[in-house]
Amino acid sequence: MSSTETNTDLLKGGIILINKPYKWTSFDAVNKVRSILRRHFGIRKIKVGHAGTLDPLATGLVLICTGRMTKEIHHFQSLEKEYIATFVLGKTTPSFDLETEVDKEYETSHITTEIIERSLKKFTGEINQVPPLFSAKFINGKRAYKMARRGDDIELPASPVNVREMTIEKFDFPNLVLRIICSKGTYIRSLARDIGYDLGSGAYLSELKRTRIGGYDLSDAVSPDEFQELFA
Repeated sequence: MSSTETNTDLLKGGIILINKPYKWTSFDAVNKVRSILRRHFGIRKIKVGHAGTLDPLATGLVLICTGRMTKEIHHFQSLEKEYIATFVLGKTTPSFDLETEVDKEYETSHITTEIIERSLKKFTGEINQVPPLFSAKFINGKRAYKMARRGDDIELPASPVNVREMTIEKFDFPNLVLRIICSKGTYIRSLARDIGYDLGSGAYLSELKRTRIGGYDLSDAVSPDEFQELFA
């Protein structure tokens, strides 16, 4: 189902569309939903899982599966994603987003909308993308972000991804707002890094909102508090 229902269908198996708040992890959203359902139905156990991680500093759509629908999580994870992303031009951070402080600043007087549009075309379609070091990727059994925070010298291999569409929504220097439609496994932070490098100005991701997963849209989602109110 594409909307939340306060009935036993969720125990059998359902899909809940959650608008994840800023600084929440995807697991925070799962735990909140699980707690609400356990309390409402008076049960101790219920299968609940999310179909695709969204970084704590990002907001937007998270699909949460319950009951037998948790067996279909792999299917939902493979669906196309849509984001609204804000890049800050002229500066970089080690994590390519706001998790770390600005480490370098660059000249930006040469940047025009035309130059940006040409750069976006280079990163549209099938591309090989190197994931950010500050990511949940595994290296020798360890999370990359933990090694990156320790300052370990690590390198992640490039992976093929598909960026089907990337268009400018707004350009108010230094903020570049893009609408991005892409495949599973695409790191928007890495796009910020690569586009910034291509522009010769540097860039980092300052804001990210996931607006769609396959045919599921953020406009149909509820916040965790709104979900709780449905079971009050």
